Amino acid sequence: QVQLVESGGGLVQAGGSLRLSCAASGSIFRINSMAWFRQVPGKQRELVAHITSGGTTNYADSVRGRFTISRDNAKNAVYLQMSSLKPEDTAVYYCNAQIFDRFKTNSWWGQGTQVTVSS
Repeated sequence: QVQLVESGGGLVQAGGSLRLSCAASGSIFRINSMAWFRQVPGKQRELVAHITSGGTTNYADSVRGRFTISRDNAKNAVYLQMSSLKPEDTAVYYCNAQIFDRFKTNSWWGQGTQVTVSS
């Protein structure tokens, strides 16, 4: 079993910044890619940012230039630095990790953390 625990969400004014963290623990041999998704009620979960094990990153057009994804492989952690936040960034943010446990690779999700941006 694997657990992903997120932290760092909250309420912030438009233009402000927040940093989300997500740490993985459990039966981990290797973590491949890690990512952040977000979801608002009534809409599909969408990819916000993605980072490979080698550090290659990719971003949704809506956040490129404002958000930065990073990871600390020694800590099995992924981070999302969010700047110049907009009300439309309000959502529940989920981290995701593709984790190899010596037998197979599974996709794991965190419990989600609420980010609310007020105008």
